[in-house]
Amino acid sequence: MTPIVYRPARADELQATQELIVRSINDLTVRHGFGPMASVRQPDFQLFSHQDDPDGFWVAEADGEMLGCAFSWVAGGLWFLAELFVAPGHQGRRIGQELLARSFEHAKRSGATNRALITFTFNVVSQGLYIRHGLLPRLPVYLFSARREELRTGSRDEVLRHTLIEDATHRAALERFDASALGFSRARHHGFLASDSAMTGALLHAGDEDVGYAYINANGHVGPVAVADPRLMGAAFRTALELAADTGAPQISAFLPGVNDGALGIASACSMRIGFPMVLVSERAFGDWSRYVPRNPGFM
Repeated sequence: MTPIVYRPARADELQATQELIVRSINDLTVRHGFGPMASVRQPDFQLFSHQDDPDGFWVAEADGEMLGCAFSWVAGGLWFLAELFVAPGHQGRRIGQELLARSFEHAKRSGATNRALITFTFNVVSQGLYIRHGLLPRLPVYLFSARREELRTGSRDEVLRHTLIEDATHRAALERFDASALGFSRARHHGFLASDSAMTGALLHAGDEDVGYAYINANGHVGPVAVADPRLMGAAFRTALELAADTGAPQISAFLPGVNDGALGIASACSMRIGFPMVLVSERAFGDWSRYVPRNPGFM
């Protein structure tokens, strides 16, 4: 059998990694009765991250065929494993373990003090692997969605005043909310969101005070969202849903932490339903997830 080679991934391979990931996700979700749920997209965040820190990218290959890939990023003291997937038909060959070992080296070199990721709750094989390495299940995360015409957003009197985020002007406020809710700055990631023409960022206000932020994608997806006070999350999330509905996208969606009472209450009141469950695993608990809604499992 041809030996498997593990090496750093090149930028021009990142589209191919996304195609492998989609095959792997759909193979997994079909086997667990959820049907295919992933589609190939442009690797914009991956390319941004590769330019910033290429040490977080690995591929496994044999005979010119890509068999697996991994991508991790670092912000402050947190190392986050955004992607680790093995091509269907090649599980059981220790490819995932070898890619994870190399990814952990990235965490070590970066000086990270905590390691985390978000994975499918029903992927018990991967969870077992992470647990063996000290990354324990901490937090359920659910994909909620609704068709736009069925979304009951309620009264506009229940939303917060908002202004569009201007990166240079509002960066200090964004960093303050992230440091408070998550424990570290994500200034570089806000820079990426600001450069994405499909994203709309809104700074949220209560009276004259800045109280949080929300991002909305043109496809109707909400997140990330952060607030200074968990009592404001319901109004913040309702505001984000209003902005998402205004895009005209046929489907509105968000990944909601299972402890985020404010966002979950609004999602239920707005007739959103759970699509599939995920779980955040980490070396140590971190963040106040009653005040933060992630963008997706790779961006967090």
